[in-house]
Amino acid sequence: MPKVKDIPKINPYKEKPFYNSDCVEETFQMELLDQFKTKKPDYKHKPNFTFIDLFAGIGGFHLAALNLGGQCVFASEFDDNARKTYEANFLKHNTELFHSGNFAGDITEVNEKNIPNFDFLFAGFPCQPFSQAGFKKGFSETRGTLFFNIVKIIQEKQPNVFFLENVRGLLRHDDDKTFATIKKVITKKLGYSFFYKIIKASDFGLPQHRPRLFMVGFKDKNIKFKFPEAQELKITMSDIWNGYCPKKIGYTLRVGGRGSKIDDRRNWDSYVVDGNIKKISSNEGKKMQGLPNHFIFPVSETQAMKQLGNSVAVPEIQAVIKQILKKLKTQ
Repeated sequence: MPKVKDIPKINPYKEKPFYNSDCVEETFQMELLDQFKTKKPDYKHKPNFTFIDLFAGIGGFHLAALNLGGQCVFASEFDDNARKTYEANFLKHNTELFHSGNFAGDITEVNEKNIPNFDFLFAGFPCQPFSQAGFKKGFSETRGTLFFNIVKIIQEKQPNVFFLENVRGLLRHDDDKTFATIKKVITKKLGYSFFYKIIKASDFGLPQHRPRLFMVGFKDKNIKFKFPEAQELKITMSDIWNGYCPKKIGYTLRVGGRGSKIDDRRNWDSYVVDGNIKKISSNEGKKMQGLPNHFIFPVSETQAMKQLGNSVAVPEIQAVIKQILKKLKTQ
């Protein structure tokens, strides 16, 4: 880790080519969302698939699915500020979702029977321990956790596919009991298949490690699923900053909190760019998460950084959904 006094005052790589931030936008394949600036989506024709977006955050799953021709029929997000950002970016593309009462707040107050039918369930749910007392009691062992609400919805609506995302620590959470319970409930109680893998954002073109646990399951247990192969890094932090940055792959974005100094071993938001120290803002953060340049945050910068730290990286989510669609078509 470089110390402040060791950082050169001028860019020793001044002969390197200028970094064009437009290439970052093109990398993320947001053409479908871009066209909605002037043209509303045509839902007169049947979408490729329908989905619900649980614990939706700012809509990373929504954006990835939208790029592949999906239509969101129900979403749920509890945080008021995240709801503002979600609605600001998707209202003009899917007015029916917001005007039909299908953009819910507290998922625990939603009656699963009232959720519209859908094909795919997406959820980046919080990691919570299950009670020791209920560890061998089937559905009841997850009662009181937000995962239980996912279980109820899958049980009631019987979607073709679910795709869940969580931090990689879920694998070892509570001495492995949490993950074991999730897998058992999904396979034994719900009767779905269960595939999982830890995937990094840098495996799908973004300059951020951000390892996350992905879990995918099919109602048709005969489907044998393989997660997509990693792709080469398409952009570096120099492209993100539009200037030379010696760190090729950036730090994992965090959920806000205190900033860090460049020589702090826990540094996550300070970079050397063209010989100067710079701190990540939401402008760079949204590029690191694969969000398009026109994605807006109608909230404070503090809230925007918190939301980015909570968000999924869009390209890797989109790659997995694309692989799911490919599998379903071959069956």
